[in-house]
Amino acid sequence: MDSLIGVGVYTPAEAGRLLHISPAKISRWLRGHRIENKNYEPLWTPQITLHDRKMYLGFRDLMEARIANSFIQIGISPQRVRSAIQLAREVVGDDRPLSTDRFRTDGRTIFLQTADIDSNGEQKEAFLNLFSKQYEFRQVIEPLLKSIDFDDNGLPRQWWPLGKRGQIVVDPARGFGQPLDAATNVPTAVLSAAAKHHGITEAARMFEVPITSVRRAVSFEVGMVLQAAA
Repeated sequence: MDSLIGVGVYTPAEAGRLLHISPAKISRWLRGHRIENKNYEPLWTPQITLHDRKMYLGFRDLMEARIANSFIQIGISPQRVRSAIQLAREVVGDDRPLSTDRFRTDGRTIFLQTADIDSNGEQKEAFLNLFSKQYEFRQVIEPLLKSIDFDDNGLPRQWWPLGKRGQIVVDPARGFGQPLDAATNVPTAVLSAAAKHHGITEAARMFEVPITSVRRAVSFEVGMVLQAAA
């Protein structure tokens, strides 16, 4: 387990809850799948393999899935996202290029290049039209990358799922990457569970944290449940 320190560990269900993406969809992206007689390869290989036949995501996988999902939501097929990831690996020089700080600047070029020729050698304009006429690339990417702190190598270090003002942080170096109340470093799930069973005031006393931290944790956890149910 020591090798997982600083990596973060998430099941598809946990990742889906944090990202508001179907766990089944995440599994398809990272395992690949078959529809009728056609095989679809994984979008990328997960960081973590525990040899128990279960799927786990690392923090980098989590951040990569956020960006990939944003493109799929605006109409880009997973197959085209895969081709963009493959090209981005060459341009950015990282196996998970979408989540790097360099993708903030190189992403436009990558997607315009993939618009030129598809896997069959045919001219395609979908990406080109998407980013030059219908959307601005930065409007898709900037809000997602703004909530991430990067290290000196341009790799994601920690994520603020509600923005920094929300004071909830996901940091793979702490608590195996589970959401924490940034002011106290206590997992939001722990504070929320304590509040559910003992009340907010008593939970704050038990963990010696401000009441505002408990309320923040409860709000965050409830918000994830509501998003999952929507």
